[in-house]
Amino acid sequence: MSRSALLLIALACAPLLGGCRYTFVPLIPAQVNVDLPVRLTSATLERQGETLKLSAQVDGRFEPGFLTVRWFDGGRLLGTDSVYLDGAQRRAAFTWMAAQPGTYRAVLSFGGTVLRQVELYEVQP
Repeated sequence: MSRSALLLIALACAPLLGGCRYTFVPLIPAQVNVDLPVRLTSATLERQGETLKLSAQVDGRFEPGFLTVRWFDGGRLLGTDSVYLDGAQRRAAFTWMAAQPGTYRAVLSFGGTVLRQVELYEVQP
């Protein structure tokens, strides 16, 4: 085979060789919409005189609803309280009369989902 024949074959196959490339599909990925659940970014329980004060901050995207707290002394349920939260109102403060030291616990829930438990141990459990 002559040199010119080899050159003709190489030129004929050149368009086929140009199609061998890496292809990343899709070139622009679809936008991902993340829906973060409701979360408490801060919750503190402290004693102020004869009352217990609980303050909480709710973040994330959520439908307006009630933030509920259940107060416990050890394993005994003391009571329940709720505050209505919406997009403008994201902070809540609760108080509970507790004259004697104890092992107090507050369980916070929003829309039936427990978000956090905060504790205050003033005596040994």
